[in-house]
Amino acid sequence: MLITAATSLISIGQAIILGFLQGVTELFPVSSLGHTVLFPTLFRWHNIVAWQSHAESPWLAFVVMLHVGSAIGLLIYFWRDWIELIKAFFVTLSKRRAETPSERLVWLLIIATIPVGILGLVLEHPLRTLFAKPIWAAIFLIINGLILIAAERFRRNANVRELARREGLTPEGYRDLDTMSYQEAAIIGTAQSTALIAGISRDGVVMTSGLARGLDNAQAARFAFLMATPPILAAGIVKLGDLLHPPTVHSHHLIAQLQIAAVVAAAVAAVTAVVTVHFLTKYFEKRNLIPFGVYCIGFGILMVIFTTVVGAP
Repeated sequence: MLITAATSLISIGQAIILGFLQGVTELFPVSSLGHTVLFPTLFRWHNIVAWQSHAESPWLAFVVMLHVGSAIGLLIYFWRDWIELIKAFFVTLSKRRAETPSERLVWLLIIATIPVGILGLVLEHPLRTLFAKPIWAAIFLIINGLILIAAERFRRNANVRELARREGLTPEGYRDLDTMSYQEAAIIGTAQSTALIAGISRDGVVMTSGLARGLDNAQAARFAFLMATPPILAAGIVKLGDLLHPPTVHSHHLIAQLQIAAVVAAAVAAVTAVVTVHFLTKYFEKRNLIPFGVYCIGFGILMVIFTTVVGAP
């Protein structure tokens, strides 16, 4: 698909809306990628729908920049944690073992990032191209909702199981994050790769996996937020070339328009993500995933009906 100067890729207004949507849905366990696919269809944005599912379009690069914006927001919010974790990393290199909670946590994050990094390089392009259609995003959003609701059962079962046979439990019977094994971190990192499919939430999958291993909602959410940052930033570096030199856009005007829109959208996503993560860290201290699961199922069913009856713009 050759994109010419007569084609409007994305407006600044659309970029702002998508940036805000990204900043909210990347951290809420409701799939930012799924919403980014569904909302252009819901809003009848013909210009975006025309190029979002094409294999060689710059849409994927734009979506990755949206994710980079939310990752920057996470870095801003957790900057103290990341400074401590970076220091802990170099300490473990010097003494060749991890002893403190921060030292163990940084290696849990590294190990969890490896499988999602490898699978992301191999599968990101084909999966996002194959499932970047509204009907698939809606179906997987329903599946994501079912996963979130099931996670609460995992949490209760894991709580009883871990209380009986593990050390490192909180007074309420949950495990502390630093008591996780490296093998468990690798499993959670592998599970995170399912978020390459539009409709499946990265944070939702990580939180569900964490709850299944005996963490409470707050600890599982913190691990999900920290774990999301490295692979998103790495993907941004990989996709930067596609944004700077889109292979199917031959108009310098359209390239500049796309790049400006990406920067605006990423900035909006970053600011929104800071507000969102602050809200969610408080929310998960006392509440659970069920409302998000109900929302995903409801909105997913609505969009299945909408895309079937109305169709793409």
